[in-house]
Amino acid sequence: MKNIFAVLVLCCLFIVCGQSKVYAFDITVGATTWYSWWDLEQKRQSYNIDPTFLYGPALSVRLNDDFNLTFVFLYGKFDMEESHWDNSTPPVKEFQKFKLKRYDSDLALNYRLNEYFKVFAGVKYINYSFATGGHMEHTGFGPGLGLSCAFPIVDNLFLLGTLSGFYLWAEEEDDGKNGRSSRDSKDYGINSNLSLAYYIAQASTTVSLGGRFQYMKIDKDKRNDNDSGNQTAKFYGVTLTATYTFGF
Repeated sequence: MKNIFAVLVLCCLFIVCGQSKVYAFDITVGATTWYSWWDLEQKRQSYNIDPTFLYGPALSVRLNDDFNLTFVFLYGKFDMEESHWDNSTPPVKEFQKFKLKRYDSDLALNYRLNEYFKVFAGVKYINYSFATGGHMEHTGFGPGLGLSCAFPIVDNLFLLGTLSGFYLWAEEEDDGKNGRSSRDSKDYGINSNLSLAYYIAQASTTVSLGGRFQYMKIDKDKRNDNDSGNQTAKFYGVTLTATYTFGF
């Protein structure tokens, strides 16, 4: 199913690009960062995660007057402390500290509805992993759909916003003390951004400052009757982006 979905996305992109070959392209490149807090909840376990910076490239290609393609990639390392109750009698609370790597990527095709609103559809990729007495990695990939807006405030100052939902097919692999195991999950949630953007016309540069919130439900296959199989994750924080636009 995931492979079929990826092929359909690529076919749509080729069709749009093929219809856009008579147009001049505008390309926007830059960098973005997100100072993010991460709240993670799971039955019988608790997590204390320090906020950190995620950072990476941002790219946009205007294909024609109505379509543009956007890509954003973020990477960061979180300091995490995990605590859980073991199965002894009486139960004993155990603690572990580790570095958690997180990747977050979005590729979307945008369609302009009018001068203020766009709809977009694309694919989302999420990966996070850590190593402490073993290795755990969670990887998800799937479709997303949303709405974005841009409202002029004064001169070259704009209010930007997006709201989207996503559904990911995911797999979690764990090389722990009990050996290697894996299980599938369904990850779904919402993503929202709100920011102020200022366009510096002399430098063809846009700088934006705002906030981002992401909620994700992780519905894992159960390993046993005592395993809820579920996690909820909330990511929120401040974003800063700078991009440069040129055409050919």
